[in-house]
Amino acid sequence: MTTIDSIGLDIRRITARIGAEVRGLDIGGALDEGTVGAIRGALNEHRALVFPNVDLDDAGQERFAAHFGPLTTAHPTVAPVDGAPNVLPVDSEHGKSNRWHTDVTFVVSPPQLTTLRSIVIPPYGGETLIASSAGAYRDLPEPLRRFADTLWAVHTNDYDYAVPVESLDDAERERREEFISIRYQTAHPVVRVHPVTGERGLYIGGFAQRIVGLSNTESRDILRLLQAYVTRPENIVRWHWSPNQLVLFDNRITQHYAIDNYDDLPRRLNRVTVAGDVPVGIDGSASYSIEGDASHYTPAVPV
Repeated sequence: MTTIDSIGLDIRRITARIGAEVRGLDIGGALDEGTVGAIRGALNEHRALVFPNVDLDDAGQERFAAHFGPLTTAHPTVAPVDGAPNVLPVDSEHGKSNRWHTDVTFVVSPPQLTTLRSIVIPPYGGETLIASSAGAYRDLPEPLRRFADTLWAVHTNDYDYAVPVESLDDAERERREEFISIRYQTAHPVVRVHPVTGERGLYIGGFAQRIVGLSNTESRDILRLLQAYVTRPENIVRWHWSPNQLVLFDNRITQHYAIDNYDDLPRRLNRVTVAGDVPVGIDGSASYSIEGDASHYTPAVPV
């Protein structure tokens, strides 16, 4: 379905629950308040927006993202692109993000928005999956929803990697050590209230390692059960990248996954994220830091 909003944005829905393509908009220059507001409105509705045929370099990507708020630095622990402290290279040569996650939830104020721009695209595979955690919450049976409403989870960058340390080569071991060079632990509500739309979403993903007050075994079982609702096919948009595209998604109410289905071919996206607020649960309680200072990475911004 295609809609034309009040300022003329051509918005084409990709799936019923998540994802839309925005055509006919040059995002390379300055955007007026009306256009920025229209993009935000479309993002609130669709949660993930694709902008095809963009003409952007790193500075242009930073400029576009900055229309929506102050930028974070590239990452709390991982090095940025040379000369661009806000740009993170998401490069297959440095590891693959084939794990469901919401960006940087191990800090107390994770990014509100993420932009990804295609730099090097393999000739096949390499899609990005983006899932609606709001759709997942709505799908929960009522008893499970009431249970989830009461839970808090500890998120950490020192998570349970699928590959044991002893099986890594030197480069992989060095990358892992860089990722956990500062150890973070933060408690977030399992059900987060979106600060703008008021929607509730399951705020979990790969960095969520245990449920507060429960054992590791109990935590794994509960997180696995809830995560299965996030990754239902109905809640997912599967984006096939082309050159010169930018995807903008709401990091507060989505998860994403980079599919490892392109052999050892090169794949690179550049990421720029917008600073976010401290998550809040349905009772109004805010997330809190347990370990690690992320003030060098991001401010906590008001809604």
